Amino acid sequence: MTRRPPLSDLRILLATWFGAGYSPKAPGTAGSLLALPFGWTIAHFGGEIWLGVATVVFTFVGIWVANVYMSQAGEHDPGPVVIDEVAGQWLAMLPLAAAITWQVACAAFVLFRLFDILKPWPISWADKNIGGGLGVMLDDILAGAAAAAVLYGLSVAAPSLLGLG
Repeated sequence: MTRRPPLSDLRILLATWFGAGYSPKAPGTAGSLLALPFGWTIAHFGGEIWLGVATVVFTFVGIWVANVYMSQAGEHDPGPVVIDEVAGQWLAMLPLAAAITWQVACAAFVLFRLFDILKPWPISWADKNIGGGLGVMLDDILAGAAAAAVLYGLSVAAPSLLGLG
């Protein structure tokens, strides 16, 4: 069994997104769910600019804390590291951050989880070929970008489905 670094280390607390990554079932989904209220709040008060800034900052912080977690746990791309889901989830919400509705948040969540779980190319390529903290983060950033593109398309094709007018 792999060692679970303690949540008393702030870097581990961030890597596991306040312990969501230690969920016994579906830690990635738990991390994405816990990212939603934070992303919603940032989007509501700061719009696209602040959600974009937060996504970039957490991507770089995520690379660092994922590397810390992996070195402490002795494991490559460990499931408990879910800060990548946080950054990917926020990126998925980004195109409609200024017009955030509960429908937008739900659609962003579902789309992000689908792309993150199914991992179509190039997400699967990044997942298999890029190592370290960058590799942990990159596949989720790509999944978030794909989800954002589909979400934007939905906002144009069916805005009422997303509670947009």
